[in-house]
Amino acid sequence: MDPILCLAILLCTFVIEAVMQSKTPSAGAANEQSQTVETGSPVTIITADEWMKKYPDEYASYIRNSENSRAEDYVEQYPIIASIYEGNAFGKFYAAARGHSYTLEDVNETGRPHGDAKCLTCKTPDYTVLVNAEGVGAYKYAFDETFAGMTQPISCYTCHANTGNQLVVTHTYLSAAMGSDLSGVAPATLSCGQCHVEYYFDPANGSATTLPYTSLASMNPDDILAFYNEIGFSDYENPRTGTRQLKVQHPEFETFMGEGSAHAGLLTCADCHMGEYPSDQGYGTGTYSNHYLISPLEKPEVLKTCARCHSDTDMVAKVREIQDEIESRTNEVGEKLVLLADALSDAVASGKYTDEALDAVRSLYRDAQFYWDFVFVENSEGAHNSALSRQCMDKAESLIDEAMALL
Repeated sequence: MDPILCLAILLCTFVIEAVMQSKTPSAGAANEQSQTVETGSPVTIITADEWMKKYPDEYASYIRNSENSRAEDYVEQYPIIASIYEGNAFGKFYAAARGHSYTLEDVNETGRPHGDAKCLTCKTPDYTVLVNAEGVGAYKYAFDETFAGMTQPISCYTCHANTGNQLVVTHTYLSAAMGSDLSGVAPATLSCGQCHVEYYFDPANGSATTLPYTSLASMNPDDILAFYNEIGFSDYENPRTGTRQLKVQHPEFETFMGEGSAHAGLLTCADCHMGEYPSDQGYGTGTYSNHYLISPLEKPEVLKTCARCHSDTDMVAKVREIQDEIESRTNEVGEKLVLLADALSDAVASGKYTDEALDAVRSLYRDAQFYWDFVFVENSEGAHNSALSRQCMDKAESLIDEAMALL
């Protein structure tokens, strides 16, 4: 080949690589080695206050999370959930989380009954180290006695253990669920995936916090629902319809990583929700990771990252458009769920249907409510993966229509 042509091709290759690097946001160091905390022995947590001198900017931004003090009453905002969650305390007491600074306060004052300490799983690193040291038996400890020993909300230890700046999975149920796929997910996404997940308390394993999948491939709504149906698990029973229902939690991790996600292979949770900011005293690089966790739409540095690929797009307007669409669809399908619940309740009360016929409708309602809930409780309102959100709503509506036809 002509040497000049070879040189031209080589130069073109360098230019293409440079352009791609300049236009592609950080993939969150997907090649970084994921670490999981060691278990089996007591740990003394290094608190956020103790890290303050070494990481002043990170600490200052973390403390700002206390500004996120506004509470929203979902039961008042979405009256339909009183029917959809009937038989579950979420139908009466369901408030928006106020942020990491308030996790201990919020779980203590929720209005929902506590019972065991297991509901502290994602609320404080104090409980995390307790579980890691003592095993699944800690999930059955009494809430009040255990809560009295909890001192800090979600903090540095939750994502870093006692390492300072390394990312470490401290909630071992995540690494157990991901198996060998753990190393294929960026640590900066796994950190958030420790808590922002769908989970259940496994009655066959001491009510241990457990994720309903065993790999990335099975981490989707269809397989999760199939898993619950196979083991016969339910969170509560609707007293009017007799339906054994599921209460989805907050599947941001599953949604972001799921099929249809436009950014799972490009970005991490941290790229959008934290961002790198310039600093005169940042750790080593002249920048620091902003630990003030507000909407990415309110972070100029994050929007600059978006602009590398979406230079001609008003990202705020685009995301709001998606969220408005999914919100409207959620309300629309939710209203149909309420109508189905009422119709099923009337059918039960009428005495005209066989148990077999009622169970067929109950099964359809259970599945429809799961798909609806998977979107309703996912906090991005479609922004993490609008394709998956639409699919779930379509499946929920189709199941509702099928059930109504049986009645």
